[in-house]
Amino acid sequence: MASGPALPSPRLQLLLLLVLAAVTGRAAAQENCTCPTNKMTVCSRGGPGGRCQCRAVGSGFEVDCSTLTSKCLLLKARMAAPKSGRGLVRPSEHALVDNDGLYDPDCDHEGRFKARQCNQTSVCWCVNSVGVRRTDKGDLSLRCDELVRTHHILIDLRHRPAARAFNHSDLDAELRRLFHERYKLHPRFVTAVHYEQPTVQIELQQNASQKFAGDVDIADAAYYFERDVKGESLFLGRGDLDMRVRGEPLLVERTLIYYLDEKPPQFSMKRLTAGVIAVIVVVVVALIAGVAVLVISNRRKSGKYKKVEVKELGELRKEPSL
Repeated sequence: MASGPALPSPRLQLLLLLVLAAVTGRAAAQENCTCPTNKMTVCSRGGPGGRCQCRAVGSGFEVDCSTLTSKCLLLKARMAAPKSGRGLVRPSEHALVDNDGLYDPDCDHEGRFKARQCNQTSVCWCVNSVGVRRTDKGDLSLRCDELVRTHHILIDLRHRPAARAFNHSDLDAELRRLFHERYKLHPRFVTAVHYEQPTVQIELQQNASQKFAGDVDIADAAYYFERDVKGESLFLGRGDLDMRVRGEPLLVERTLIYYLDEKPPQFSMKRLTAGVIAVIVVVVVALIAGVAVLVISNRRKSGKYKKVEVKELGELRKEPSL
């Protein structure tokens, strides 16, 4: 009785399956050359061996799509992105000079903010690692000897009315999970979550000595979170942010972000308005008394966002969102 063809050995069968899976996976990857962590990129298979390479819009900087893109490159891409329909428009030349939040930043070889930033009219200023101005504006002779690190970020949220207050422990766990899983921020950098209905506060702290190669910067995590909250997610194909605490949606209606640098800012009092000087005096007196009191009056309608910077014994200013 004739026997059929001999079947390959189990080992050979496994090898064939692995080869088939590799070929199939490579073909699928060839069709999906995108950057999941930054949709403001242009991707192509121009790398060695047909590797997918993604470059940030506006700068052409090659980005690592396995982690968050730096805020500097994201702002540069935002300024370069074409505007259409009823979207935001590029501010006028005068507005660009006076509006610290909207400018075309100068990034270094690592994609981080350079200490000195200038605009098209040769007006320059020094920024911190978040890209926020920390000195008076000057001309091209202005020197910024170092990039001062922002080591403490406080994200202050107010959620929409809920049937009952969220459980603090559940809220704390959910927000820590969110920053770890969605933004890849190491849990040790989320130092505290405070809650007093309807206000939620998230504290991020990261000194230069604490940040190692591969660690996500708290500035980048805070910026990605801010864009997510505003419904302007920077992720590709990951969907909008859906924050839930034990199934109950956490809907944010107001966001404030405070930055604290490792060194105090260098603003001259003559450049500040009377209102700002009055606020500084109040803060200084509070610090001397051993009690820091910050009163925030928010009269904007629901759904509007703004950003505030808090400086050590320095300028307290309200900034428009980036």
